Amino acid sequence: MRKRKRALKRIPVFRTEDAEREFWATHDSTDYVDWSAARVVRFPNLRPSSTAISVRLPETLLTELKLLANERDVPYQSLLKVYLSDRVSAERERARHGRRPNRRLQPAKARRSSAKKLSPR
Repeated sequence: MRKRKRALKRIPVFRTEDAEREFWATHDSTDYVDWSAARVVRFPNLRPSSTAISVRLPETLLTELKLLANERDVPYQSLLKVYLSDRVSAERERARHGRRPNRRLQPAKARRSSAKKLSPR
């Protein structure tokens, strides 16, 4: 005995990505898509989007970064991204385990208010 294919619902036309996001967050895709006919697709050249920023660095720091990058045979911007990513991951890990973040990285306002609490009057 063959299984009867159930009729799939039509995917609505969305005016915005937000509307589409909201729709898929509240609806089951199996009502709209026959996943048994799906194929695995790879996008080997897909890169995450990035934003250009401007950062002022002391010349000595930039020179050191360029030397380190040259030793590793990578562009210095790529090495900087790796260093920043590692540091952000470490800070998130500390926060997850309830450890206090590095005091130097706290906003200046938070440092001033904690300094006031510590100073005897």
